[in-house]
Amino acid sequence: MADLAIRIGKIKFKNPVMTASGTFGFGPEFDDFIDVSRIGAVLVKGITGSERQGNPYPRMAETASGMLNTVGLQNKGIDYFVEKIYPEIIKYDTEIIVNVNGGTIEEYCMVAEKCNKLERINAIELNISCPNVTQGGMIFGTHCPSTIAVTDAVRKSFNKTLIVKLSPNVTDIVEFAQAVEGCGADAVSLINTLLGMAIDAKTHRSKLSTITGGLSGPAVKPIALRMVWQVANAVKIPVIGIGGIMNTNDAIEFFLAGASAVQIGTANFINPAVTIEIIDGINRYLNNKGFSSIHNLIGALEV
Repeated sequence: MADLAIRIGKIKFKNPVMTASGTFGFGPEFDDFIDVSRIGAVLVKGITGSERQGNPYPRMAETASGMLNTVGLQNKGIDYFVEKIYPEIIKYDTEIIVNVNGGTIEEYCMVAEKCNKLERINAIELNISCPNVTQGGMIFGTHCPSTIAVTDAVRKSFNKTLIVKLSPNVTDIVEFAQAVEGCGADAVSLINTLLGMAIDAKTHRSKLSTITGGLSGPAVKPIALRMVWQVANAVKIPVIGIGGIMNTNDAIEFFLAGASAVQIGTANFINPAVTIEIIDGINRYLNNKGFSSIHNLIGALEV
């Protein structure tokens, strides 16, 4: 067995395969399909300061080689998570990472502070890149001064490992990655979904209630791969690659581009065992290549 362990911030992960927030629930939803504890980390569904109903239906639409969603961060808030969900998911022998969201800097900090008090939450993913909300989200992630302000504030509120999730809906994602690195982020994750839309030619109406939504799946992989490569070559902190990873080969490409870990998202809807299959596939790939460690792959693209 090759050594799949990686380190991000203060955490040593057993392997570099994680679930993408919003695609895996809180973990128990997949208990019937896989041993969740085998995954390197579970990133739970996005959490806000108070309950959100999300956007009206319809809020998902299939597209060529991908899917659009406009769920809008539907959740019951941080207090419900602490009281009801957290006690149920600490059974997993893996890292639990909370995807932190907010409409204001104060809300982001409040959620981060409450996570800071939870013994089994050793990291948060600061989501400043959700395209499906009217307040917060991508508003913070596409304006660099706002990105700096929210990251700096949350860094002061949370003393464990801080991952910042970046938006691809910007001109130069490297600028944003370097900005959050300068604010003390321990890692960046990218990319979040690309802003897209779908129209029903029969009804002349949008397929989504909000007209636009976030595009994910294989269609975004070439863009995600390019952005991961650019950022990995511009920052010193680890990069977590996200975007259209459907199988082992996709994951390998992200490692070669410089990602230290990967998150699996849309593929979970198609194959609930995909995370485990990718973990096993990475191990086979390393063994076949004669590599002893995942670090033999990270950033090994030949140019």
